[in-house]
Amino acid sequence: MFLRWMVRRDSPVDFGLWTNISPADLLIPLDIHVARVARSLGLLARKSNDLKSVTELTGKLKEFRPEDPVFYDYALFGLGVYEEF
Repeated sequence: MFLRWMVRRDSPVDFGLWTNISPADLLIPLDIHVARVARSLGLLARKSNDLKSVTELTGKLKEFRPEDPVFYDYALFGLGVYEEF
């Protein structure tokens, strides 16, 4: 999450101070909420929450937004916290 805050720009919650790292290089933060929603939406097939799952989910999200796949982290997290999947 720290990298996301420091790298992403044009966002009300991110600082965007580090310009030497591209948002395209970030990995999605994976917690139980994000994992549950990603699996229910068919974005993540792996059962365990590990680095391979992070890589798989980030790769899938890059299909939608290659320049910033972590763009979807709040949406996935929020759905996982506030909705039952």
